[in-house]
Amino acid sequence: MESSIIKSQAYGKDRVRVVRVVRHADGWQEVADYSVCCLLSGDQFETSYTKGDNKLVVATDSQKNTVYYLAKTLPAEKVMVPEVFAMEIAKFMVNKYAHVTTCRVKIITKPWERMAFTGAGHPHAFYREGKETRWTEAVVTKTNPPSAIAQTIQLTSGFYDLEVLKTTNSSFTDFWRDELATLPDMPDRMLSTKVLCQWKFVANTAVGLENTPFNDIYSGAKRNTLDAFANDPRAWVHASVQTTLYIMADRTLNDFAAVDDVYYALPNIHYFPFDLSKLGLKNLASDAEVYMPIADPSGFITATISRPANKL
Repeated sequence: MESSIIKSQAYGKDRVRVVRVVRHADGWQEVADYSVCCLLSGDQFETSYTKGDNKLVVATDSQKNTVYYLAKTLPAEKVMVPEVFAMEIAKFMVNKYAHVTTCRVKIITKPWERMAFTGAGHPHAFYREGKETRWTEAVVTKTNPPSAIAQTIQLTSGFYDLEVLKTTNSSFTDFWRDELATLPDMPDRMLSTKVLCQWKFVANTAVGLENTPFNDIYSGAKRNTLDAFANDPRAWVHASVQTTLYIMADRTLNDFAAVDDVYYALPNIHYFPFDLSKLGLKNLASDAEVYMPIADPSGFITATISRPANKL
C-alpha cells in the first residue's frame, strides 16, 4: 500500500518547436514560429506514478506528433493565431482521450519580421528582431468526465521582455519617510523597465471565444503600454511606476470588452547619475548626463487590474 498520495499531477511535452508556412496563390507567404508545451492530467494517470502502470499513458512523443499533425491538418487561420491554435490542441486532447480530464497548452511565439525594400514588404523573406515575446496558455477541462463534449476553457495571453526607457518625465517624490528612508525625492529621473503583461479573457467556452480579435488585443495592449509609458501626462504628474501601470491596464480594459483583467509586472531598472565630483565635473541633479545602470537590487511593481463588479 502506498504511504503517500498524489496531490496533483501533469505530464507532457515541452519546447515542441513547430513552424507553419501559409503559401498564397499570388506568391505572398506568411510564417508562424512557435514553441509549444502540452500537459495532460487526470485521476487515472495516478497508477503510472504509484504502480508503474503505463497502460493509459499517452506518450509525450505522441503529444509532440499531435502538435505537428494539427499544424498540418487544421485550417491556416486556426494555426496562425496562437490563442486559437492552443485551444485547438487542448480540445483535441480531451476529446480524443476519455481518461484525460484537463489539457494545458502554452505557446510562446518566435516572431519573424517581414523584410521591406523600397517601402514594400518582401513576399517571403523575414528577419529576427530583438523584441518582446508573445505567449498564450489555454486550459481545457471536461466538466463531466468522461464526457468528451462539455468543456470549460481558461485562456490567458500576454507578452514579456518588452524593454522600455525614457530619459525624463518620470519622478518619485513625497513617499513615506522614517529613520530607514535614505532615498531623496527625485523630481526628474530616467525610467526603464522590462514589461511583463498578461490578460485573461471573459468567456469560458470555445463558442464565446471563437470571434475574439486576439491579434488586435495583443497589438492594442502593447500600444497602450508604450503610449502610457511615453505620453500620458498623468504618469508624469503622479510620480510612481504604480500610476503608470494602472493607466496601461485601464486603457486595455476600456478598449477590449473581451478582456477580463490585466496583470503587469514592472521591475524598475535603475539608472543613477554617476558622481564625477572627484574628477572636477558636475553630473548630479540638473547636471546629470552620464548614468550608471544598476542591475540589482531593483524595484518590482505588480498589480492585477479588473473592472468593477457591476461592469463585469
